[in-house]
Amino acid sequence: MYNTIKMLHSGWAYVVLLILVVATLNALVKAMAGKEYSAKDFRMSLFTLIVSHIQLLIGIVFYFAADYISIISEMGMGAVMKDSTLRSNIVEHPLTMIIAVALITIGYSKHKKKLTSKAKFRMIAVFYTIALILILAKIPWNVWIG
Repeated sequence: MYNTIKMLHSGWAYVVLLILVVATLNALVKAMAGKEYSAKDFRMSLFTLIVSHIQLLIGIVFYFAADYISIISEMGMGAVMKDSTLRSNIVEHPLTMIIAVALITIGYSKHKKKLTSKAKFRMIAVFYTIALILILAKIPWNVWIG
């Protein structure tokens, strides 16, 4: 079960990253070009929100399937924080990804309240770009690609 969840978490991450990059670039380009906000843009930002939330849920299941709680209780949080790999897996990666998904959610919610196309694209561009930077910063590249 653990390996299945791990593969799902890793595989779905490619989908999230691809969709987030496309939605972010779409918002940045159309905001700069002064394009009109369309139903396609709305669906793209909504789909980004949905796939990122699914990834968060898979990540939460993976967190508990990996039994990090027992590692923390056995070693103590001080020892976990001294080990860079454990600190990244148990604290930094999950916290950063939660923040990134929260930013995607905030950007999506805020853009719906804007009245002009430029403001809508700007909200998505700002929040999705920050989320993308956070995600790219905390992907365990050595494990993911290697």
